[in-house]
Amino acid sequence: MVTVMALAPATVFAQHRSYGGEDRDWNVAPTTELRTGEYHAPTPRTIPGGRVVVTIELEAMRAGKPQPYLIDVLGGNAHRTIAGAFWLRGAGAGDMNARETRRFLDVMGKFAAGDRSRAIVFFCADSRCWLSYNAALRAIAAGYTNIMWYRGGLAAWNHAALPMMQSEPFAW
Repeated sequence: MVTVMALAPATVFAQHRSYGGEDRDWNVAPTTELRTGEYHAPTPRTIPGGRVVVTIELEAMRAGKPQPYLIDVLGGNAHRTIAGAFWLRGAGAGDMNARETRRFLDVMGKFAAGDRSRAIVFFCADSRCWLSYNAALRAIAAGYTNIMWYRGGLAAWNHAALPMMQSEPFAW
């Protein structure tokens, strides 16, 4: 008789480096320009002035101290997000007006508590979502020096079977 044991998510996680297409290359050039339309489209593999993190790195960072702030910028309605993340609905729009941009920067200042080197990770749906790229670019342009973009987003996190929670929009 052969016994088959199901692997715990952490064991499965340790056996893989990439989840949910987070490292897929569509040959899209990185840009410093905010995307103002067609947010659901292939993204670059890098981001100027920031760092791309993959699932295995983000999970390790969440276990350390201090933990990075996780910012979900997906639009739309309530959804499941990464456990411990803040949902800033609409914060990734490329066409924010001056008032909305100021609100975004005020919230970033509160998260960072004045420390522009504080680790902040932006994410959205998956590697075909420009919203988190836009939000990361906006924070980089404002002088934040430890900005990360979790390109794989919710799709990669879910694919790795890592902890999620029901989202509640952060009032900003």
